[in-house]
Amino acid sequence: MYEVEVKVPADIERIRSRLEALEATPRGRVVQEDTYYDAPHRSFPETDEALRIRSESRPDGGDSEARVTYKGPLVDEHSKSREEFETAVGDGETMAAVLTNLGFEPVATVRKARERFALEGYTITLDDVDDVGEYVEVETDVDGEEALEDAREGAFGVLERLELDPDDQLRTSYLELVLDS
Repeated sequence: MYEVEVKVPADIERIRSRLEALEATPRGRVVQEDTYYDAPHRSFPETDEALRIRSESRPDGGDSEARVTYKGPLVDEHSKSREEFETAVGDGETMAAVLTNLGFEPVATVRKARERFALEGYTITLDDVDDVGEYVEVETDVDGEEALEDAREGAFGVLERLELDPDDQLRTSYLELVLDS
């Protein structure tokens, strides 16, 4: 599976109002803490890969969950599209211990408050990322590389409907932004 994603810096309040005007469907708020790891056998920054454990909780104190995610290198020069594999894990702390005991080193933790909406087959996420600011992500998943271009163009169209410029997109990950701050 491939994740097609575009991300731009934005004023969350303004975009939330625009999403309401477009009648986007609210999908809830979460707080995420993503701990990223580097491998003992290769450098993920050099190979443009990522491995993380995500702990996600509801602001209202509801259920929390943990997921482990591998993200492959970017597959195009126009977005943050990449192959992605993700699965739930029963206990994020135990998964962290497994990775650490296998030689994987924690690099950094990225914390963000997220609010999600659905519009035209895309997920729009309003992100307030600790230490690096506010962003809007537009994303969808596709099964094969042949669908990447159409999905990317659709994501650019959603950005334009939100009155955002696709040319303002960042291909830099939140991890890179946090490490550079």
